Amino acid sequence: MRYARERQLVADACRVLAARGLADGILGHISLRMDDTTLLVRCRGPRERGLHRTTPADIRLVDLDGRAAAPGELDDWSVPNELPLHTEVLRARPDVRAVVHAHPPAVVAADLAGITLRPVVGAFDIPGARLAAGGVPVHPRGVLIRDRRLAREMVGALGERPAVLLRGHGLTSTGGSVPEAVLRAVSLNTLARLSLDVVQAGGTLRDLPEEDLAELPDLGGAFHHDTAWRHELSRLGRTAGEATC
Repeated sequence: MRYARERQLVADACRVLAARGLADGILGHISLRMDDTTLLVRCRGPRERGLHRTTPADIRLVDLDGRAAAPGELDDWSVPNELPLHTEVLRARPDVRAVVHAHPPAVVAADLAGITLRPVVGAFDIPGARLAAGGVPVHPRGVLIRDRRLAREMVGALGERPAVLLRGHGLTSTGGSVPEAVLRAVSLNTLARLSLDVVQAGGTLRDLPEEDLAELPDLGGAFHHDTAWRHELSRLGRTAGEATC
């Protein structure tokens, strides 16, 4: 099948979301831009088994309007209801190659509790600290983003940032690669969970001082993305390039 390696990557990423508790059951999806008009996305089929059991066969090639981009791509599959969430980001952001949509309970709970995700950690999670230091916008509507109008509202809230929280819903994260988009979602979930823990313990959230943020090194993509991604695959009991059944 065309794009076999890329389909495997998206399938692995879906399994990582489930293993990390960011997407429960059958909810959530990941897309990967292939060119200006097509993307790979996790679709729904007659043998749906949820994110934790995603296989490359669940990843289908479609165009930006949700139509099959090659013969047979959607014979037994249908695109997710929220495909416009992906396609409108890809239309608006040429810098984005991958989009993640997930429903992390800690992210939803923290936002509903009025907790803004801020750079409260430092070397504990350097990418997460930098992500929060730039600000994490919130889309205030808890709707199913099922058409281009609703998706454009979300994209407006996202702006040029790497990720946006969706009130009462979850999050959308982006990246120049699938691992980057997924790892950003993982960092946001970690920040949300830690923030909830601090507040529930009676503590006060305090931003990391500017001088400490300035001292955080850029360890490079090979560490933050490649090594971290190998770790995520190892949590699934897999190695890069190994096919799932």
